[in-house]
Amino acid sequence: MLSHGQIWSAIDAIAARYGLTASGLAKKAGLDPTTFNKSKRVSVDGRLRWPSTESLAKVLDATGASLDEFMTLVSNGTGGPDRKTIPLLGIAEAGEGHFDDRGVPAGTSWDEVNFPDLPGNDAYALEVSGDSMLPLYRDGDILICSPSASIRRGDRVVVRTVAGEVMVKELKRRTAKLIELVSLNPSHPDRAIPAQDVIWVVRVMWASQ
Repeated sequence: MLSHGQIWSAIDAIAARYGLTASGLAKKAGLDPTTFNKSKRVSVDGRLRWPSTESLAKVLDATGASLDEFMTLVSNGTGGPDRKTIPLLGIAEAGEGHFDDRGVPAGTSWDEVNFPDLPGNDAYALEVSGDSMLPLYRDGDILICSPSASIRRGDRVVVRTVAGEVMVKELKRRTAKLIELVSLNPSHPDRAIPAQDVIWVVRVMWASQ
């Protein structure tokens, strides 16, 4: 039987795995920010409060996590995500020879950093340099990316072009012929790139800010 503690620990673990607080997870899922607060998990008279099936479904939809992933966290009962070492590279260095054709790290020039494990076992970190992504990302911020994560309109993504350009933008629209990107820095132009000129697009899952 699933316990009250297991369910709430799994929600906390999902939040941490996707770089969110419990309130941040609730907001991302379109719920009241206090929905998953620890004070809401037990009533004033001591009765246990459980998250609704609807709220759990919204969490999975908002994060892209699978039901199997959530149930694994419930079964582990750890209350937090596993940690592992993932590859780290500066964005300014992220050119030829550092990725395969799926956007997965390749080559030997990568450093390493410890981070909570993400689904897919292919997460990596890119370090921001310069001011081209201000005001959202600053010099020295770390972006955690996952090639296996699903991508939706509005997500921040890393894009690699046939010409070897690597850029971080917001996905506006993606069709079979064109990828439209919004620049994070308003002083830089938005981009519309023919799909044939793009090798891969991966999602930014989390950023240290």
